[in-house]
Amino acid sequence: MTAPPAGSTGAPDRELRAETVVEAPPAAVWALLTDLDRMSDRSPELVRMVPLKRGGLRVGQWYLGINRRGPAVWPTRNVVDELVPGSTLGWLTTSSGARWVWELSPDGPDGRSTGVVHRRPVPRRLTVVSKVFAPLALGGSAAHADELEEGMVQTVERLKAAVEGVRAG
Repeated sequence: MTAPPAGSTGAPDRELRAETVVEAPPAAVWALLTDLDRMSDRSPELVRMVPLKRGGLRVGQWYLGINRRGPAVWPTRNVVDELVPGSTLGWLTTSSGARWVWELSPDGPDGRSTGVVHRRPVPRRLTVVSKVFAPLALGGSAAHADELEEGMVQTVERLKAAVEGVRAG
């Protein structure tokens, strides 16, 4: 499992990353990962993902993300921009400029395990809204990026535990 450096306060637009190996085949991991109604069970900041268009999970689908950290609650608009069944799920959070990517790959000699990589690159730059909101409501952009990366580690651990049938703490 990859964890952010303790006490890290790197650039807010750096690529954040968490990864693990799940003792289950990719199809099992994919089934839970793509149940976006349950994503908030795993993510410490996400309250809910609400589809805004008909058609289910697909490239071009919009989701309203409701996020919470302490007393701060805010919405995000997310557009699915990559969907390779069993392998890759990605969406652009247009309100922040960040992109969220999940990548699955068979792991181990028999391919019965799954390598899971969760990344948050910022393809261009963080939006003005993000640069203003994070310092005002979330303790600063760099500190929030560190917190997001810690949250990604928790999300990956919780996904692993859910797939493997073990309760995460």
